[in-house]
Amino acid sequence: MLVIDVQRAGPSTGMPTKTEAADLLMAIHGRHGESPLPVVAAATPAQCFEAVMEAARLAVTYRTPVILLTDTFLANSSEPWKVPDAADLPEIDPRFATEANRDGEFWPYLRDDRLARPWAVPGTEGLQHVVGGLEKEVGTGHISYEPENHATMTRLRAEKVAGIADDIPELEVDDPDGADMLVLGWGSTYGAIKGACRRVRLRGKKVARAHLHHLSPLPGNTGEVVRSYSKVLIPEMNTGQLSQIIRGEFLVHAESYSKVQGLPIFAEELDEVITERL
Repeated sequence: MLVIDVQRAGPSTGMPTKTEAADLLMAIHGRHGESPLPVVAAATPAQCFEAVMEAARLAVTYRTPVILLTDTFLANSSEPWKVPDAADLPEIDPRFATEANRDGEFWPYLRDDRLARPWAVPGTEGLQHVVGGLEKEVGTGHISYEPENHATMTRLRAEKVAGIADDIPELEVDDPDGADMLVLGWGSTYGAIKGACRRVRLRGKKVARAHLHHLSPLPGNTGEVVRSYSKVLIPEMNTGQLSQIIRGEFLVHAESYSKVQGLPIFAEELDEVITERL
């Protein structure tokens, strides 16, 4: 299942056409019972297509719901985009089960090397099976209320999502001059951050920038990147949600620049914020 969250100012319907990006913590932590899921964010109108493809790939590969975050600014913006040929798109292989996987039987709750469970197309000969919503015993799929089994299942769910970090690109940093400050963004702040950093560099100042497309799990080198800079600035259209995550996960000081006015962050204003902190 792929859930596309086009964020706008909330929580009521008073500003339904105004942009905001305040659902990050809800997307990452909003499920009950410690059941994490992958979260992907689009950065530009054209990149929304790639983001949907990536979110679908993760959902199919890891047998998990995925949340894709966009926002009203992206939804109402436009840019030239060449429609791709479907034949050139990367293949998403569901790796459907075609044969028994345990002593001549098909067990739908076994996990593969990615901790994902098998999919058998209904009606496949010899692969009849039953699935349900109650918590299952590891491997067998029998209903289980055992404390130790529940602890194991909780750990496996978290490990599966955490393991996705090995299957996504590392965080790329644009730092041509060896700066002391990193501007780290996600979502539609991409354009404003890129423009602001360009303005600052044209005046001879040094600033690095990086943009997160995967927010849960974070790219494997995220900690190394943020610890490489004495100053980390995170512009967001919320009250500092990513900065909370970065501080809590990596124990670094990440300063937030927040804007919750129903308006996007503009390059000119971010230029001033960066310049004040250099």
